[in-house]
Amino acid sequence: MSKNLMDSLSDKTAKTISVLKEELNTVRAGRANPALLDKVMVDYYGSPTPLKNISNISVPDPRTLLISPFDPKSIGEIEKAINIANIGINPSNDGKNVRLVIPQVTEERRKELTKTVKKIGEDAKVAIRNLRRDANDDLKKQEKTGELTEDDLKKDLDDVQKATDKAIKEIDDICAAKEKEIMEV
Repeated sequence: MSKNLMDSLSDKTAKTISVLKEELNTVRAGRANPALLDKVMVDYYGSPTPLKNISNISVPDPRTLLISPFDPKSIGEIEKAINIANIGINPSNDGKNVRLVIPQVTEERRKELTKTVKKIGEDAKVAIRNLRRDANDDLKKQEKTGELTEDDLKKDLDDVQKATDKAIKEIDDICAAKEKEIMEV
């Protein structure tokens, strides 16, 4: 198989898995995790800015996130941005810091969250399968133009399938770990 095709496939696969991990970090599991706030954008002096760029986010205990803004005047905007982000937690401030107390997740909500994780995982698998289809199409075109022999084509298609199977197993493992984390009480 052309090294370029295999490199391209593994790069795109790695990106897909990276996006999956980022998506799963934003799924709340009842435990304080600064990644929960990764997508929060604050209107900071008129421009949307990621929360982590204008504050320090720490985890003083397993159920609390502490946001310490570099500019104390931005507390109101930070609270507003967290409410707009709709992460399901109400912020409270003491004038210097914003606290987010993560509520205990109910059994029903845990089940909903595992369904969300399964859906995110399934979307990632679909993306991987699309990459496989594209790689296989490229290989078949190469065989038609005479760049590949029939035997090389079979071997290369098999390599693409092995890479796909490996990526899908990795996605399943990542999702299973996240579901286990969610279901822990």
